[in-house]
Amino acid sequence: MPPSTGTGAAVPRPTGTGAAVTRRLIRKETRGDLPLLACLAVLVLVLTALCAWAPVFAGRQEDRALRQRVDAAQVQAPLISLSTTPEVFDTQPPAVDMATLLGAGRTLTDHLGGSAARHLTFAGGGSYDYNQASLIAPRPPGPANTSTRLTVSYLPSARARLHYVSGRAPADHTPLGTAPQIGLSQATAQALGVRAGSRLTLEFAKTPGVQSTPPDAGLLVSGVYRTTAAADDFWTGRETLDQPSRYPAEHSAGTVLAVRGLVGLDAADLLAGAGVGGPRVTWQLRADLSGAALDRAHALTGPLSHYSADLSATLCQGLDPITGDVSCQVDGQTTGPLLVTDFLTPLLTAFTAEDQQARALATFAVDALAAVALATVTVAVRLLLRRRQPHLRLQRARGASTARLVLLRCAVTWPVVSIAALLGWAAGRALAPTGTSGSPQPVPAALAAAVVALTVPVMTWLAVREPRRAGRLRRSRRKTAVGRRVVLELTVLLAAAAGVVALRSQGPDGILGAVPVLVALTVVLILLRIYPLVLRLVLRQARRGRGTVGFIGAARAAHDAPATGLALFVLVLTLGTAVFGGLVHRTIGDGLATGAAWTTGADASATVAGTVTSAPGADTGIRTALQRLHALDLVGQADGAVISRVAVVTVDPRQLAAIAPKSPLAGALLSGLATPPGPRAAASAPLPSFLSPDLRASERTGGFTATVVTQGKPPVDLNLKPVGTLTAAELHDPLLGPVTAQIAAGTPMLITTATAEHLMPQQSSGSTVLLLKGGASRGSATAEPAALRSAAARALGPLARIRVRSEALSTLRADGLTRGLGTIYTTTSILAALSGLLALALELTLTSHERGRTTSFLRTLGLGGKEAGALHFLQLLPLAVASAVGGTLLGLLEPRLMAPTLDLRQFTGGPAQPALRTDYSLTVALVVGVTALILAAAATETVLARRRRLGAVLRLT
Repeated sequence: MPPSTGTGAAVPRPTGTGAAVTRRLIRKETRGDLPLLACLAVLVLVLTALCAWAPVFAGRQEDRALRQRVDAAQVQAPLISLSTTPEVFDTQPPAVDMATLLGAGRTLTDHLGGSAARHLTFAGGGSYDYNQASLIAPRPPGPANTSTRLTVSYLPSARARLHYVSGRAPADHTPLGTAPQIGLSQATAQALGVRAGSRLTLEFAKTPGVQSTPPDAGLLVSGVYRTTAAADDFWTGRETLDQPSRYPAEHSAGTVLAVRGLVGLDAADLLAGAGVGGPRVTWQLRADLSGAALDRAHALTGPLSHYSADLSATLCQGLDPITGDVSCQVDGQTTGPLLVTDFLTPLLTAFTAEDQQARALATFAVDALAAVALATVTVAVRLLLRRRQPHLRLQRARGASTARLVLLRCAVTWPVVSIAALLGWAAGRALAPTGTSGSPQPVPAALAAAVVALTVPVMTWLAVREPRRAGRLRRSRRKTAVGRRVVLELTVLLAAAAGVVALRSQGPDGILGAVPVLVALTVVLILLRIYPLVLRLVLRQARRGRGTVGFIGAARAAHDAPATGLALFVLVLTLGTAVFGGLVHRTIGDGLATGAAWTTGADASATVAGTVTSAPGADTGIRTALQRLHALDLVGQADGAVISRVAVVTVDPRQLAAIAPKSPLAGALLSGLATPPGPRAAASAPLPSFLSPDLRASERTGGFTATVVTQGKPPVDLNLKPVGTLTAAELHDPLLGPVTAQIAAGTPMLITTATAEHLMPQQSSGSTVLLLKGGASRGSATAEPAALRSAAARALGPLARIRVRSEALSTLRADGLTRGLGTIYTTTSILAALSGLLALALELTLTSHERGRTTSFLRTLGLGGKEAGALHFLQLLPLAVASAVGGTLLGLLEPRLMAPTLDLRQFTGGPAQPALRTDYSLTVALVVGVTALILAAAATETVLARRRRLGAVLRLT
């Protein structure tokens, strides 16, 4: 029989086990906490999805940036090359089959290993070059040429860029018993006084220890060609194929004429039959970095580091019996030692440094997003526990232990967090691009899910733990709380200061990326100390007024200030990160224009080897300015000290002023170098000059003299008189960009008037830069790139290297690192704003009860609806103002604190660090948005308060 009570009613017996009751309780609490659990699930899902997607996306941008740099470098010259000298002697048939040797490139790359060799392709096949030979006959016209040196080359990749105006190209297979054929440029044929069908007699160097006399050989001029313009910088470094050069003879008076010609494939075999030693054979390779470029580059650099040693160990295992040198076998052909030239590894090293800087900047945004997300999780858990506070107290009163309550909360939230983490990881993997060098990061994803999961039990334990002993005095508890707060604030301040010092001294890394979060926390702590004091001052003024709304609103805002610290932190960090991102984006955007201007100097620029005179062009409204660069040895007039290899630039300041009227360099040169029109100055007349600071430091009291010897003519003495020193702004003027690109770092510079150019004869050394400004006569700001290229090619010839500013700017803007950094900041700023919005909504929900209770109490005392709305606005207005001030201050302060390590030159291409530029329009928009958001929350609370009936008002009071 069941027991009965005094009234006769039976007490119901439990119908299930304790586990079933617990499961029902978990399901019931899960349904009650569903909105907040959904918030946690969304946060975990987004964080884990980012850990799976963001690294892969960043890897794709890194691959793109590396491919852009590699392609730009390979346009000028292959990054990897192999070279050797075959051992060719007077034998019949020749000891080396040149066609077989030139086709052995793939055999050589196979020694890299299968995976690395697949990333290399040939650039136009093999080529060969002989050392300079003496031209015995015919003798070039003109008494100034004491001797002539001819370089014989086989370069099959040049054929598509040549047009033969007479004759034909050299044949690769000539009939037996005939001389090898050679093709010459128009300028070279004119300098030698030959034409198609002429014969050349050359004397080559003898092989030491093998030949007693230099061997002779005859060549037949098969044709005369002219070069055609190439958009891929093919002619850079190969200008001697078109234009001959001259230089002073070493042991006698006069000039040496140096020329170069192209021969066919079998020329080496025919010359070998004449006893000419083997040429230098070169195989040029291109790196194929399609797909995962960064991974492929790393896979190449490892084998390349010991590639030369591997080739020597595999192919070179004996000594030549005649010369005693190392002998190698390449496809059965006997050659000398193999030399590997690797420019890919230095390029990858420089790119790695740029990539690390980009990752450090991205780390700041990622860490800020993580901090905002963690703060949002904390607010969500606080609100969840606040909603469950009566139930927790009731369960605690019924004897539930702290561990049981903590485990019950974990049983409700952990499955939700685990499922959200798995779904987020799967979604991120599905959205991530494939075939990149980046890979998903499971450790950060697991860490993010674990932090969210552990936040619940920790905060639950703090909420339901055993109360302190009742005997402790309230005053002592208050002193303890104040002491803990002071210690915590000092710790944060010291940590932020130490982080800033470390960041400025050693640069950013993965750990120091969290320094901006500490700085944001410091700003919030300072605001929490300051703005209650400001509110108290406002409160004093409000006491003297007649109305009560202002006084009560200020009092409530001052009272609630410590409780809004987390919301203030979220808003300040979110706003500060967005302002910082806008500053970086604006600085890079402005710097790109500066970098493009520095690269081209004007709307366009053209560079050609030698100091040439530009051809007159048609009247197209394009203004031009010539700059000629020489490397001269200067002698100080005061002490006679010799300063070697000074970069001397000759310019016409009037032309520069017409190209760039607002340029500080053009203004300084126009005032210091301009001379009145009239007859040319004598050679002994002093030439006004501007000096670089290092050159001015070498000679402080006097000027310089320089002696120029050219083409066997009498030496020309230049008298250079300093009239000014170039400032840093003038040295970084875009007008000097194309010239500075040809000068080695640390080389002293001198800029003088174009009169010096008239005194010096035309030279083959040095270089000429033509600056072009479009739209001068048509009133437009610039000209079309095609028109600029056409004008540059007409002025300096088809071998000129032409750059257009609009094209350079497009290239800089399309850089993978720059675009990737902008995408990361945009994405993280949007996600941080959404997370901050969620945190703010939860925080205002968490504190709305106290504000609603105050408003309800005042409404029972006769407060009107308009006054209640004003009270809501006054209570939240200080939070909006503090957030706007703190976020703006943080966004402006962070880049200044990190200025020594915030190197943005790699993204802009300019010569100097771009000036930090704040995007004030974005800053104002963000401040207005945050303020409007908080005031919208106040308006929402006002509307909800007006809808409460008297019963609800009385219950709140």
